[in-house]
Parts: sequence; structure tokens; C-alpha cells
Amino acid sequence: MPGQMKVSVLGAGLMGHGIALTFAKAGHDVQVYDAYPAGLDTLHERIRASMEAMGADPGEIGTAIGHVTSQPDLKTCVKEADIVFEAAPEKPELKRALFRDVEQFAPKTAIFASNTSVIPITTIMTGVSDRKRGIGTHWWNPPHMIPLVEVIRTEWTGDDVMETVAGLLSSVGKTPVRVEKDVTGFIGNRLQHAMWREAISLVESGVCTAEDVDRVVNASFGRRLSVLGPLTNADLVGTDLTLAIHEIVLPDLDNRPEPSPYLRKLVEDGKLGMKSGEGFMSWTAEEADETRRRVSGHLRDLERILD
Repeated sequence: MPGQMKVSVLGAGLMGHGIALTFAKAGHDVQVYDAYPAGLDTLHERIRASMEAMGADPGEIGTAIGHVTSQPDLKTCVKEADIVFEAAPEKPELKRALFRDVEQFAPKTAIFASNTSVIPITTIMTGVSDRKRGIGTHWWNPPHMIPLVEVIRTEWTGDDVMETVAGLLSSVGKTPVRVEKDVTGFIGNRLQHAMWREAISLVESGVCTAEDVDRVVNASFGRRLSVLGPLTNADLVGTDLTLAIHEIVLPDLDNRPEPSPYLRKLVEDGKLGMKSGEGFMSWTAEEADETRRRVSGHLRDLERILD
């Protein structure tokens, strides 16, 4: 298990502040860089709010914040780093450019970890000279509350880098899962968006409303997913029954290789979900806030139950 490490986080936004919080709470010193001063100006305030939502006491919050330094200069942020977590927007060229700069300033032994939901890590690390120290770490939102971090190996990633990152993540309470082949979307988002594609298709085809799609998931298999994964469930019911069901249902599932026209029309019409007040459903600001609070409360309660 790795000891205390000097951690640098590039990006002070939603993901970056949660990653910083996670390591600071575990006693690691964290430097956080952001090109936009506003993100750094409110960093400690947002860490405090997130930890309060997790039920942390004031002493624990103060100690964690004491481990986090806002750093407006990239060189200063990474010059002593043992590991650099990039949490910049989902733009491949921006991420590549960041790592090219980081490689100039960081120690030769520093590990470079890119956080992205779907972009293959190989395409991000092509600009790095010493590519064996490049790796992907896909944190889930909110990163300080969701246990999973997918650890993605590129064709160049060293075994020692995989071991170090997985060990570090375990030591701060995360659940690292190794993705041994760098595929688009990794594991979790391929599974999640396969379900989303079918959910959208059901609404598009007039089978049910968007609200009823969510009711079905929430009131049935969604309730057991945290303790019964899909392949354990398949073994539970039997692979023979699973095969029989697939023979019937798979030919009828949506298998279009492009996004749904229904989804495209929502975006074209400015129906962007909670942030615009309408997407698949209509949202008031109060309803959106209540949903966010409900999710945070559920994740907090679930962690206590599973512990």
C-alpha cells in the first residue's frame, strides 16, 4: 500500500474538488490547479459543503481543508507531485496539451492519471514522451461519494503504475477496478449507456413515458443492483434461462449505432434537462435541487448500510 503521497489535481470543478477532497480526507497533501481563478477562489468552500453533506464533523472538515492548497501556477502545482490527476473538461486536445506541459514540470517519477468518462486514455497519452507512466482513472460523480474508480491500462502503462494507483485508491477507501483493455467508455459507461439507449427507445416508440421508465428501474432491478450485479444475477437465475430470454428479447432491442433522433431533437430544441427546465421530463429549480439532495442522501445512507 502506498504511503503518504503528494497529489496534484488539475481542475477545481465538480470532479476535481471531489478528487482533492478524497485524498485530503485521507491525509495526503493536495495541490489543485485551475486556469480559471474563480474555481480556486471557491475551492475550500465547496469542499466544506461537500463534506458537510457527507456528515463530516467540523474538525474533520478543517483538517481535510488544511491539506488542500489552491495553486494558480501549473508548474508550481506539479513540480513535486508523486501523482497528477487531470480532471479537465472532456476535450481530448485540451487533456493532451495539459499533459505535455505537465511532463515538462513534474518529477520524472510522477504518475500521470487522466479522468474521463469515455475518451480512450491512449488518445490522451500520445503526447507524453514517457508513456509507461500514463494511466486512466475514471472517477464517478460525485467522486467523493461513489466508491468505484476504473483504472485503465493503455498499451504502454507499466505494471508498477497499475499496482501503485490501484493500491493508492484502495488506501483512501475507493474500489478500484482494472480495465485491462482501453476501450471507449471503459466498463461502467458501456453498461450504463446500453440501458439508457433502450430507455430512450422505449419512450421514443410510445411504449411508456420517461417517468415510467424510471419507476420500473427504481421499483425493480435497481433496488438490488448494489448487491447483485448483472452476471451474478444471470448465474442466480441460471445461464440456461438467461439464454432462453436472450433468444426472445435481444432481436427486439434497440441496436442503432448512432444516437436516437428523439434525443437529438431534445438537444436541438434546447431541452437540456434540469439545467434548462425540460429534457425527457419537466423540472422546476426546486424539483432539480430536491433530486440532487435525494441522491446525496441516498448515497450517504447506502454507504452506512453497506459498512
